[in-house]
Amino acid sequence: MYLKKAITTVVVLFVLSLLLAACGGGSDASVDSSGESDSGNKTIRFMHSYTEGSTAPQYNTINEIISEFEEDNPDVTIELEVLSNEQYKDKIKVLSTSDELPDVGITWAAGYMKPYVEGNKYAPLDDIYNKDNFVAGTTDPFSMNGNTYGLPLELNIASIYYNKAIFDEYGLEEPETMEELNEIVKTLNENGVNPVALGNKDAWTGSMWYMYAATRLGADQDVITDAINREMSFEDPVFVQAGEEIQKLVENDTFVAGPNGLADEEAKSMFLSGQAAMYLTATWDLANFTTNEDVAQEFRDSVGYFPFPSIDGKGNMNNYVGGPGVGLFVAENSDVKEDAMAFASYLVEQWGDRAVTEVGMVPAAKIDTESMDLLPLYVDILNDLNEAENITLFADVQMTAADAQLHLDMIQALFGGEVTPEEFAKAHEEALSEE
Repeated sequence: MYLKKAITTVVVLFVLSLLLAACGGGSDASVDSSGESDSGNKTIRFMHSYTEGSTAPQYNTINEIISEFEEDNPDVTIELEVLSNEQYKDKIKVLSTSDELPDVGITWAAGYMKPYVEGNKYAPLDDIYNKDNFVAGTTDPFSMNGNTYGLPLELNIASIYYNKAIFDEYGLEEPETMEELNEIVKTLNENGVNPVALGNKDAWTGSMWYMYAATRLGADQDVITDAINREMSFEDPVFVQAGEEIQKLVENDTFVAGPNGLADEEAKSMFLSGQAAMYLTATWDLANFTTNEDVAQEFRDSVGYFPFPSIDGKGNMNNYVGGPGVGLFVAENSDVKEDAMAFASYLVEQWGDRAVTEVGMVPAAKIDTESMDLLPLYVDILNDLNEAENITLFADVQMTAADAQLHLDMIQALFGGEVTPEEFAKAHEEALSEE
């Protein structure tokens, strides 16, 4: 509300000044191409995609931060434009062709931002942030050629969530190894309980299982990223063995029947309603496990999580699969670049704690959980993130569009037993080698 008032005031003053000038009185307070008015007031154009409808908490929190920045910087006005995701992406693409990007905007990492960086549209931001203030690995996907071009706002990491009531009923404990997970699956199956809800019709869900298997078997090496970047072959034994582990899980009836024909939303509903004991998902589902009143309180009180287990004694539990959501960019050709960078830095800093307390999401920035009144699930996850050593970005996000589609198709084929682990690895290697 404060933001709308601020913008309305600027517009009214602008119109009045033009009318006065036309009548031969008053001075013109218009803004020139440098982003600065004759009165010295600077305007920063800011675009984002947190709409007032589906992402109202984000929308409202950002408006509050903008108002506070304007109060602290009375010579600066933030001119805001908000569009839905697809509308935003379309408009940014058009604006970039005419060098009219907003001074500050949101960007996605890796493949999305690559053409903008290569086209010299984004400004390097290395001088305005401290990498140590962010969870390990979250700024890497926003970096190219030794520079960082985006400041991440969100962070998603995947873990295996489980129903404590079901575990308690059958005397089960959180597994640390794949062998222990297999024993849990065996016990649940013997008692007619679905072990794991998986909707692999969407394929990226199964990709998370495969990525974790490869990551654990690769020990401390970020094998998925290395293979995509062509620093190792996708036919390396680690990728073949990861495929073997996935097919063993399928053969052991780890997942609900027919996962390839089940959508993720259907699998999620099974877990939320207590029809399955476990569900691998990312922190974007935290609200469902904590504050979503459409989900039974009894279930929310019973949710726990554990890291993906080690395999054959291999795997660093402080390494995760996941990645940042959106980040902020500053336009390279901004006429108010210094002020735009100050605003971007301020927004990221203020967003950290508020993302958890006001929005219910995990920020990319490290936060002090001891100073905040948070639900235990948030505290545990945030503390784990502060100890994170690496986060492997989702494979389909790292890859080109064509390679990502092949990856997802092959994931379904792997879970469906339509290809061998060797064939799975070979198909990836051939596709990546053509890049």
